[in-house]
Amino acid sequence: MKYIPDIRAAHNAPQQLEQLYQTASGENQAGEFAADLMACHDESPDNVLYAAWYYRLQQAAQQDQGDRRSINWKLAIPLSILTGLIFWLLFDESLLFLDHLPYLFLFWSLIAALFVIGFLTFTAKKHYRRSVLIGVGLVVAGVYVLLLAPRLLPPGHDPQYYKHYLDLMALHLPLLAWGGTGISIMGLRTPAENRFAFLRKSIEVFVTAGVYLIAGMVFAGITMGLFAALSISIPEAIARLISAGGFGLIPLLAVVSVYDPLVSPMAQEFKAGLGKIVATMMRLLLPLTLLVLVIYVLMIPFNFMAPFENRDVLIIYNVMLFAVMGLLIGATPVRADDLSPRYQIALRSGILAVATLAVLVSLYALSATVYRTALGGITINRLTIIGWDSINIGILVLLVYKQFRHGRKVWVDSLQSVFSTGAIGYVVWTIFLILAIPWLF
Repeated sequence: MKYIPDIRAAHNAPQQLEQLYQTASGENQAGEFAADLMACHDESPDNVLYAAWYYRLQQAAQQDQGDRRSINWKLAIPLSILTGLIFWLLFDESLLFLDHLPYLFLFWSLIAALFVIGFLTFTAKKHYRRSVLIGVGLVVAGVYVLLLAPRLLPPGHDPQYYKHYLDLMALHLPLLAWGGTGISIMGLRTPAENRFAFLRKSIEVFVTAGVYLIAGMVFAGITMGLFAALSISIPEAIARLISAGGFGLIPLLAVVSVYDPLVSPMAQEFKAGLGKIVATMMRLLLPLTLLVLVIYVLMIPFNFMAPFENRDVLIIYNVMLFAVMGLLIGATPVRADDLSPRYQIALRSGILAVATLAVLVSLYALSATVYRTALGGITINRLTIIGWDSINIGILVLLVYKQFRHGRKVWVDSLQSVFSTGAIGYVVWTIFLILAIPWLF
């Protein structure tokens, strides 16, 4: 933080800022200067001089990132082990919240997010105050659910309401934890491209976590099989340590494996490694998804009433919609010049086609939910589904509109802007559901 006062003083003096950078470089403190400049840019994103330096330093960081990145294993390993031990302690059949869900199922994401935020903050050595505030907010959210969920217990309520609320919290607290982690990294005022880069990197983290989870399950299966072959019964506590404790290692290790805390999301590596694989995989799935959507839209008239009459069909629709959103984000390039002009045209056309068909299917599903609500009244699940469908449809409609409005020249920037706005909508709706449901029902 030593350069922040001087950078602020030179907010409109290009020569003075250049001299400050050269001095820092001569003292082998260019990294600290870059971090302080980024902090000033976050404070004043409209400052043109800061913005120019922001992109200059981001480009330089990206060019040499592969050569200089080192993982802070000294901090990552102890924090991962501690997370695993907490998961192990909470994963107990006797520890059921309201006799419905284990405490771990509800709060694993908040616990993991606290350790991830701690790791990123102490490794980057900045944004301590912001990270503490986010951490406190996540803890308050967890306590809020603990205290307010019993409001939905009978008498006076449907016996299933508190179960529905807890099930929804098990799905939405991870979204809150993800949003809190992003805010701790970027702050509330950050460029759209930086927010989109965080979305793309988040997909890489989830894929990496999935790979670790599969590897862990294979290891656990082999371990259990070996002991079973010797007729040795593994104590229940050890079995929980292998399963829940092993799962607790994954969140932080997945983040550590693909994310560099020393640079902003925009300066992360996307052209090589898992980032390239994920993008390629999503783009290969795009034409297949388009084919499935075309066939499905053509088949709707022959079984039109299915979602109106069957709740399970509606659930499938909503899962499909979230999958499509993830696919579109993963297929969108971080930088337009990463792809050839010809490839850009084909990719843009595929994204537009998938988004358009997804809007049609989503409006169909939303109309079924509204119909069921008109007949049976509003419930926790119906309110949640209507909200998510409305947000996702709004994102897709805005995506299609902006693509036609702004054309091919800025199509990548337009997509990133839409998805960045959508991420804000996701976090806001998640917070609303967590806070409001106990009082509305």
